[in-house]
Amino acid sequence: MSRSARRITAAVLASGALLAAAALPAAADNGHGRTHDAPVKRSVIVLGKIQYDSPGREDGSNRSLNGEWVTVTNTSRQSADLRGWTLGDEGGHTYRFKLRLAGRSSVRVHTGIGRDNGHDVHQGRRTYVWDNRDTATLRDARGHKVDSESWGRRGGHR
Repeated sequence: MSRSARRITAAVLASGALLAAAALPAAADNGHGRTHDAPVKRSVIVLGKIQYDSPGREDGSNRSLNGEWVTVTNTSRQSADLRGWTLGDEGGHTYRFKLRLAGRSSVRVHTGIGRDNGHDVHQGRRTYVWDNRDTATLRDARGHKVDSESWGRRGGHR
């Protein structure tokens, strides 16, 4: 092999090694601390809009308590059994679902007392749950975290 051919071959191999080294971290970590080989399965059940600060005067009335709520949405076409799923906050308050959520629909989880129906359920609490700085966490029946949303910190709220 001529000297020129060896130089070209060495340059091509070195370039290939540099490209492979640069691509390796991108393949190993997708920016979320998860490996590329382990696909992230996004749940079809997600948290939607959250009203954490009850509108009007927070006087502890049932109306005011029900003014704070978290929306849980089924983005799939099929209904989903949420029995045993939980919605919790950083303070340890937990609501356990006892419903089946129709496809492409949502349910609002209110803090206070009220009649549950297909669109609204109530935790039955007499005190506020969602602070001005908090995190709502949705877990499946096995306790796996499905979705979470934080507000009142850097990054805003939804």
